Amino acid sequence: MGEMVNLESMFIEFETPTIDETGAIIARTRHTAQQATEDLGGGIGLEMIVIPGGFFHMGSNPPHGNRDERPRHPVTIKSFMLGKFLVTQGQWKAVMGKVPACRFKGHHLPIHQVSWNDAQKFCKQLSGKTGRNHYLPSETQWEYACRAGTDSPFGFGETLTTDLANYCGEHVYRREPRGLYRQMTTEGGTFPPNAFGLQDMHGNLWEWCKDSWMEDYSSTPRDENAYEDHRNEFRVARGGSWHEPGANCRSAARVHFLAGESDDVTGFRVASNI
Repeated sequence: MGEMVNLESMFIEFETPTIDETGAIIARTRHTAQQATEDLGGGIGLEMIVIPGGFFHMGSNPPHGNRDERPRHPVTIKSFMLGKFLVTQGQWKAVMGKVPACRFKGHHLPIHQVSWNDAQKFCKQLSGKTGRNHYLPSETQWEYACRAGTDSPFGFGETLTTDLANYCGEHVYRREPRGLYRQMTTEGGTFPPNAFGLQDMHGNLWEWCKDSWMEDYSSTPRDENAYEDHRNEFRVARGGSWHEPGANCRSAARVHFLAGESDDVTGFRVASNI
């Protein structure tokens, strides 16, 4: 287990649903994942999931998706660890000492109103606190983890429902029924995990990635590394949010924000090497 010898580690079992284009559950699959917990002090832990290495096709083919999701291309990823949940306000306080003025307040709610620069500072502080290298995931790592072995628009199948994720369910993606618009974030664990054991990869908050923004994938990394251009002030965010329609919560969907910009729709989760 390498560096993980200093972490509390266990295997977890869980069930992941698969839905068709009408939103009906057509399968429930049992999975096992390895989970490690970083001790942040004060009884607060940071749960990390071991993501197995593998190969996948990143992006979308026409007519699906957006132009910035092309060309669809093969990527090979080494095993790494990724936060089971978005970083919470309680975890932020344990590491940084003070929580920013969040719109949706709650110890177990995800931290928001944090910029990419803020998230980078958290990762640096967390690394110093734990003695392990924590960082924002690259775009390739993030999409690989979100897909969790699937090739469909969502990790749960052909569409999304508000029984499976927190997004603006007033908008329909395929033939699923209209759902809820909760108008706020939700706690991790509210919805089912994907096949890797990760929560809220679709919806809840846009998640900062390490990468600088590129308009397409013509020259992006074909491995787990991030694309970084320090002349570029825009950084990538993935996964959609509580305020987005389902189309913007797809595994391949991506947006960009200024690195210093913070909003009530952006948060993050952390990655770590094994």
